[in-house]
Amino acid sequence: MSLSTIRQDILNLPNILTLFRIVLIVPVCMLVFYGDPVSVFIAVILFFIASLTDWVDGYIARRRGLVSITGKFLDPLADKLLVMAVMVMMLPMGRIPSWLVIILLARELTISGLRAIAATEGYVISAGAGGKLKTSFQMAGLLGLLIHYTYEVNFIFTTVKVNFHWLGLWLLIVSAILSVTSAYEYFQGFLSTIEAFQDDLNKSKAEES
Repeated sequence: MSLSTIRQDILNLPNILTLFRIVLIVPVCMLVFYGDPVSVFIAVILFFIASLTDWVDGYIARRRGLVSITGKFLDPLADKLLVMAVMVMMLPMGRIPSWLVIILLARELTISGLRAIAATEGYVISAGAGGKLKTSFQMAGLLGLLIHYTYEVNFIFTTVKVNFHWLGLWLLIVSAILSVTSAYEYFQGFLSTIEAFQDDLNKSKAEES
């Protein structure tokens, strides 16, 4: 990719929304650090907006045919940065267990490593269905942990007290399980990429001979 192509990709609407999601990480972390009810409430709103842009940018990219290599790199990067930043901020607050953070971060670093190796050969491993589902559970779980307290939620016919801390924690545990299964999906994609590279290399050698 040329520099002009990358610059053009970054300036399309889906990637602008992705960059906006990255920018929101700073105020979300600052508000979580303050920890007072008003700050946490604003952090929840900003985190929800950031999570929403994850779906919106993908929808616009597919709808308008704006899927790009830059977007395939930026979108999962924005998700990882947002999730990791919020988890690290909540760790000293005691809202998330360290073992869960280790599992989730280890998975993300492993997948990032596989993507980096594939990228050196000119291939891009896109997020699969399992990875997207895992991200959805992660975002919902972190949103619950940010809300943290027990609130009455009014449904159509009844009112239920919801402990958002435990709801968020269990959603994150589900996301950890999905992280392991989706990691296998990415590993299969990585192997397919290596096989495709070897096939291309063998064809090139055959043509030269």
